[in-house]
Amino acid sequence: MTHTLFKQLALLLLDVDGVLTTGQVIYNDAGQETKVFNVRDGLGLRLLREAGIPVGIITGRRSMALVHRCNNLGITLLKDGVRDKTEALASVLKEMKVSAAETAFVGDDLPDLPVMKRVGVPIAVADAHELVKQAAVWTTCAHGGQGAVREICETILKARGQWDALIQRLFA
Repeated sequence: MTHTLFKQLALLLLDVDGVLTTGQVIYNDAGQETKVFNVRDGLGLRLLREAGIPVGIITGRRSMALVHRCNNLGITLLKDGVRDKTEALASVLKEMKVSAAETAFVGDDLPDLPVMKRVGVPIAVADAHELVKQAAVWTTCAHGGQGAVREICETILKARGQWDALIQRLFA
């Protein structure tokens, strides 16, 4: 069933803390926030974008580390510091001219539930809160910040029959 849902995807949206990161927030002595991102997740997102599937971020926290990571990955669809993720979702869907049914959202914690209930393909990372897992149509094997996003990207590309040709074209 999940693979059928992945075939219709037109947009992948992600939360950040607990999805693209392990959920830890690190502050240095100067009070600057640092985030640790998984390089393999980044490659997965690049492959997805290369296959024509846009990627965006909807997160409640603001972070310059996230802005730098998005710039590095070419992700321009960034809604950070949002109080109401469902409002941000509506804005993104309108901006991208995509329906909620064609959209996947990856979450890990309770603030993600309202968005997950509105998209066609809600996905939870392996270490997500139990209610988030219950709201998901699919849960990754990998934990957030530890390859979950790469797992999602590869699964989507394989379900759509794009994986082999994309790898052949880019890396052979």
